[in-house]
Parts: sequence; C-alpha cells; structure tokens
Amino acid sequence: MTAAPEVVTVGEAMAALRATGPIRLAPPMELSVAGAEANVAIGLARLGHHARWVGRVGADPFGALILRTLRAEGVDTTHTRTATDGRPTGLLVREDGIGDLATVHYYRERSAGSALSPDDVLPALHPGVRVLHLTGITPALGPTAARTVQAAAARARELGITVSLDVNHRARLWTQHQARRTLLPLARTADILIASADELHLVADDPTRDEADTVTALLDRGTREVVITRGAAGADVTTPDTAAHAPARRVPVVDVIGAGDAFVAGYLSALLDHLTTEQRLHRATDTAAFAVATRGDWEGLPTRTDLTLLDTPTGTTLR
Repeated sequence: MTAAPEVVTVGEAMAALRATGPIRLAPPMELSVAGAEANVAIGLARLGHHARWVGRVGADPFGALILRTLRAEGVDTTHTRTATDGRPTGLLVREDGIGDLATVHYYRERSAGSALSPDDVLPALHPGVRVLHLTGITPALGPTAARTVQAAAARARELGITVSLDVNHRARLWTQHQARRTLLPLARTADILIASADELHLVADDPTRDEADTVTALLDRGTREVVITRGAAGADVTTPDTAAHAPARRVPVVDVIGAGDAFVAGYLSALLDHLTTEQRLHRATDTAAFAVATRGDWEGLPTRTDLTLLDTPTGTTLR
C-alpha cells in the first residue's frame, strides 16, 4: 500500500505556452506546465516531502505532458484522472510585455480540470494526510469545481487534516463579488489562510474593517494562522499567540509569476518540519526568492540544499 502523502493539493494544471514577445508578432513560444496547486506540489516534493496533486487532465498530449512532468518531479499523481468525456486539458498563454509586465490568457472553458468532482478528490483524503492545500482559483472554474473544493475541505476537517487556503484571486476568472460569495464560506474551514494584503477583504466577514481588525476577526472565528504576503515588502503571520514578519530576500527579479506558489510551498514545508512561525516565514520568503530569480512558474524552485545558497557571499563559485 502506498504511504499517505503529507500534503494533498487539489486543482487544475494546464499546458503553458510562454511567448517571448507580443503574440500578434508570432514570437517563439516555450511549452511548459502551469497551475498553482501543481506548483505547490512540485515545490514541496523538491524540498523532500511526499506531495500528491489531485486533478483531471485531458486524454491529449498536453495531459500527458502534465502527468509526465509532475511524476518526474516526484509528485504523487495516484488519484489524478484522465478525462474520458472528450474534455481537453486547459491551456494558458503568457505574453511578455515591457519590463516585467506579463499578460496571461486562459483557455480553460469546458476543460477537464473544470469538471473536477468530489468523487475525484475525496478518495485521496484519508488518515495520515497532514495538510490539504486549496486555492481560490479552482472554485472559480465553475459550480462543480467549487462544490468539489468545499467537499474536500469538509472531509479534511472531519479527518483532522489541516486545511490551507491561498486566496489567490484571479480577476480574469471572476469578479470580486463572485469570489467573495464563494470564498467566504470556504475560508471559514481554513486552519491556515494565506492572502496578499489586497485580497484579505474577500474572506473577511466585514470587508470594511482595516487589516488589523480583519486579522483579529479571522482568528476569533477559528483560523489558526493568517499569513499576509506583501511582495517586495516580505510577509507577516499572525496566530492567537504570536506575530512575526520576514522581509523579502533581495535577489535579481527575472519573473514574478509563481512566486506566491513558491512562498506557500516553503511555508507548508516548514510547517511539516515543525518550525516556528518566524522560521516558516523565512523558508517561505527564501523559496519565493528562487522563484522570482528564475524564469518559469516552478522550474527554479529549490531543493533543501539549494536553500543554503542564498547565504553564500556574492560572487561565490562552487567548485
């Protein structure tokens, strides 16, 4: 029998085409894999954890690419299903603009991942799993995916599995009003809530409160840890007993897409290792630094050995 994974992530993975210039000018494109929950699973696997990604892919070459990539990265895909109803794998096309500006186009309507059902996910949750990680992206894909995420969170609570939720609002998928209506009840099931400073109101009972009052209210209603990411300003975590801040690591910025997923992977890794809240933030900002310093959503994510490299003197050559 396969050992229970430490973390289960649930969501949609897509094929990703990265254009090196404006698409209308037919620039060269690079093919890879994208998807927040899959990125987190890869990040955890590289840090030495048993991570399982649960989702649906199409019975097409893009679906085969996703499964091959995840398996090559050591991610458990035991409960991932290949669609038999003709639904295709979703597609993401990224278009680089001036400087570090990027535009992302999604082609995921009627995708295999958007039809994710409770029957796909619930069998992957059983005693021994320590964390279920969800994002606000999956429920934006449609009613079925939203019900699936809510069912997964409810089952995790029944089994005593820690529920982690990254708000991860995608304005191209739904409005703030639609997001709030779905994410507010989902956030009430979360033990660990992760949000950027401008997303926090989406999961607050009273969105008119300031940040400090909102955090207090979230903790009062049962959330164990509220993590607020602040980009170049670092991140904060607040629990009923402690509060901590970690500055962002200063590295050359190459590509900011995927930094949030890298942060989550680092934070959950440190949680699994029983580190303190402050130590969790530092591992999270370290993994995020690797993500922004390299091109790609997940390609630059570090191993445990890599994490030590950030403390080497500038200009060091390892021989």
